[in-house]
Amino acid sequence: MKRTLVIATAIALAASLMPTVSAATKEPVKKCTKANSKPHVSPSIAQPKTIAKVLPKTFTFITNCGNIVVETVGDKAPQTLTALATLASKGFYNSTLCHRLTTQGLYVLQCGDPTATGTSGPVYNRKPWAGIPDENLPVGETITYPAGTLAMANSGRNTNGSQIFFVYQDSALNPYYTVWGRVTSGLETLKAIAGAGAAKQGQDGKYYYNGDGFPIQSVEIRRVIVR
Repeated sequence: MKRTLVIATAIALAASLMPTVSAATKEPVKKCTKANSKPHVSPSIAQPKTIAKVLPKTFTFITNCGNIVVETVGDKAPQTLTALATLASKGFYNSTLCHRLTTQGLYVLQCGDPTATGTSGPVYNRKPWAGIPDENLPVGETITYPAGTLAMANSGRNTNGSQIFFVYQDSALNPYYTVWGRVTSGLETLKAIAGAGAAKQGQDGKYYYNGDGFPIQSVEIRRVIVR
């Protein structure tokens, strides 16, 4: 019961944070339409127990700002792709809001948490999934996460779930995050979203531009097509 209460409270807080930023005046991205999705509890989906016999080759994210097409790394990240394909095919990502944008030092748009709080992930019968193991870490690469990279967000080793991040500009992160694909169409859209900026709430209750916060241009994933 306590966990349910905490999640419900977090969702209510996230919903209150998503409206227009009061202290920010940049124009929204022209190609984006209105985002109608609301934060909600993660749907119950069983975690796959075995790796898929056929791994997906592409993910197409249908968003209110246009389609973002991702080509996967295939058998370099089989457990990750099996999990993501399962979630996408069961509608986990449908009508979800991207909850984090970073614009200073780290250049990513983070999505994949239905609660839009950055604290939740996939569950089955009210229990969180076991963490998906790290795969295809870019150890030794000069630029660990170049523009166009798709990677898993996590809270430590082997704790991957459903949260993902789109890298829209070369980012020198530690190689701790599974790389599972690259954007083949839609990178300019991601850059435009980033150009609108991010914001956080100040002590006065208003929202101000910040290098790490909610994207001012609301981004919703309407559905994901897996092939």
